[in-house]
Amino acid sequence: MSPTYLDRLGARSAVTRTVLCVGVDPDPSSLPAGFSASLDGVERFARLLVEAALPHATAVKANLAFFEAHGSPGIAALERIRALIPADVPFVADAKRGDIDSTAARQAAALYDGLGADAITVNPYLGEDAIAPLLARVDRYAYVLCRTSNPGAAELQGLIVGADDAAGYPSEPLWARVARRAAAWGPGGTVGLVVGATAPAELAAIRALAPGLGFLVPGVGAQGGEIEPVLASGPATAQPAGGTAGGGLLVNVSRGIARAALDSAAGEGARDPGERLAEAAARWAATLAVLP
Repeated sequence: MSPTYLDRLGARSAVTRTVLCVGVDPDPSSLPAGFSASLDGVERFARLLVEAALPHATAVKANLAFFEAHGSPGIAALERIRALIPADVPFVADAKRGDIDSTAARQAAALYDGLGADAITVNPYLGEDAIAPLLARVDRYAYVLCRTSNPGAAELQGLIVGADDAAGYPSEPLWARVARRAAAWGPGGTVGLVVGATAPAELAAIRALAPGLGFLVPGVGAQGGEIEPVLASGPATAQPAGGTAGGGLLVNVSRGIARAALDSAAGEGARDPGERLAEAAARWAATLAVLP
């Protein structure tokens, strides 16, 4: 049997000793000097970031919108960036897909087969049957949006849904119901949750509701989420994610690394941006270390 995504993630975390996921979100308006705001500049910077951060990364997550905005040439650039990432480093496509089942099947083909994503992000709003094709592959993984890190997350995710007596669910926030439902989705071992570091109380509550699911946690660094609650509550405490190195946890850092290329150390002048990116990735890897 081929290793599962959680197997491969755990193996990589055992090598890096960290749960750092390097985010690739190349904003044309935030590139360092020498990189144009064109697709060429975006791809050059994304390549530099990936090459500099790879030795410290347990996984790499690309936000597809920053490439899709450039049309088909942007997709081709994304494919070239994907090709830089070795097979032993999980690649997460931050696509936030989800649609009726026939459409979701084509999304699965595009992301898993076409792009070669090991994992993707998924919107659960249409329900399990709609996203089933994105959850069905036992060697792939889908991170279901549960409690996101953006300031307006509670507008819908915090709405109280009624009790489900048949299922034994109490009246609770929507994010809690999503966590409960997602824990039973898919064939087993193919579903995780996106839970923001900016909501530490909810993160701890979601871990209690879904002890065996892997977490992808955005929101540390630039968005202000604290690391300690994530490392305390983020690792899974039950199977299938529990028991692996890192406990199925990935903590995404995007701007916290990418912006290092814009900075120059005092007294050193303008140092090579790749060097600064590598140093920032190493610092974050050490901060997010989960193994001695």
